[in-house]
Amino acid sequence: MAAPVYIAGLGAVSAIGDNVQENISSLKEGRAGLGPVRYLRTRHAEMFPVGEVKATNEELAIRCGWTGTNSRTAMLGYLAAKEALEDAGLSLHGHAGDEAGRSAGSGMTEGWMAGELACRVGLISATSVGGMDLTEDFFPAFMANPKAGKLSQVYQHECGAITEKMALELGVSDFVTTISTACSSSANAIMMGARMIRSGLLDVVVAGGTDALSRFTLNGFNTLMILDSQLCQPFDKGRRGLNLGEGAGFVVLVSEQVAKALGQSMDVVLSGYCNANDAHHQTASSPEGIGSYTAMKGAMKMAGLEPAEIGYINLHGTGTQNNDASESTAIQRIFGDAYPRMSSTKSFTGHTLAACGGIEAVYTVVSLRQQCLFPGLRIEVPVIDKPGVMVQVFEEDADIRHIISNSFGFGGNCSSLIFSLV
Repeated sequence: MAAPVYIAGLGAVSAIGDNVQENISSLKEGRAGLGPVRYLRTRHAEMFPVGEVKATNEELAIRCGWTGTNSRTAMLGYLAAKEALEDAGLSLHGHAGDEAGRSAGSGMTEGWMAGELACRVGLISATSVGGMDLTEDFFPAFMANPKAGKLSQVYQHECGAITEKMALELGVSDFVTTISTACSSSANAIMMGARMIRSGLLDVVVAGGTDALSRFTLNGFNTLMILDSQLCQPFDKGRRGLNLGEGAGFVVLVSEQVAKALGQSMDVVLSGYCNANDAHHQTASSPEGIGSYTAMKGAMKMAGLEPAEIGYINLHGTGTQNNDASESTAIQRIFGDAYPRMSSTKSFTGHTLAACGGIEAVYTVVSLRQQCLFPGLRIEVPVIDKPGVMVQVFEEDADIRHIISNSFGFGGNCSSLIFSLV
């Protein structure tokens, strides 16, 4: 049996809250964060609802304690990852030096500690947008005049630059990498973190993802004709498309040794995971749900679980015709008529792209710990119409031990995570 990987800390920022507590309160109260564009400069501001984090870049910079020009993606990721580390109770001993010193490789004098135990800590962060929110402001001036444009808007463009900025500010240096596999990105980051802990390469991994809204993604999804001009209705037969969102979600994964050293009662483990790729289409999911079926089955096999043992599925549930049909077909193939409970929390946050797997992993862990189910909003005629399957209002006393969290991306890259009570 593989060594257990425990969930020690949670961090999230989204359209429904600046931290985990605010996110969960919104889910319980049925308070969605979708609405007209307020902060992104776009000609589509009045056309498409989005799930924006309720803060300007200047306000986020103050919360981060950062100066200079920084991508919204990096700031959202830093805030969520920092919350997760603090929630885990890990401490960074020693002096990190100033930014120039850290950039020069001075590192930490002591490093991360779990109680008295020294830890090798990694950051695996996912993003699809990277620093594009800054870059798209750079190019109009640059294209008009190659000597114009502020270069400070370019240096965080690539996805890896976002992770490096976060790692620098968090003080994580043992292992830092970035994953970008579209909407499955942060689920894959969590998966990779678990593998590194189980292989003995790291003791602690901060894993998840971050994405900010940008004109590029809004225009791109509009070109694909899958944006909803109304509030989205995931897993409803009358669904029209998705609402884009932004945010970040991170979990702190720890080994059994670190879990004991922290002295906490670790109650949730990442028991199973699987990534599959059906390579059906550049953007569409296969009608038969091959990728999502394979991912869920593989995760269940790793966890040693039968379908009847899954109590709830946090659906990928974007609200597009193709995605919801494909995912529901895969679920029916696995569970037949004996469906677990299920809902899509994207009806609250919007589709946060590379961040969705991390944010929804946080929601999933809280569901297990508090034995509650979060609803999907605006469901009038469910895609899966068996009574009592879709969670439509907040429910307590759920009596669940195993939850699947699905994240399915463009190019057929599909990932499923299973979280379980110990």
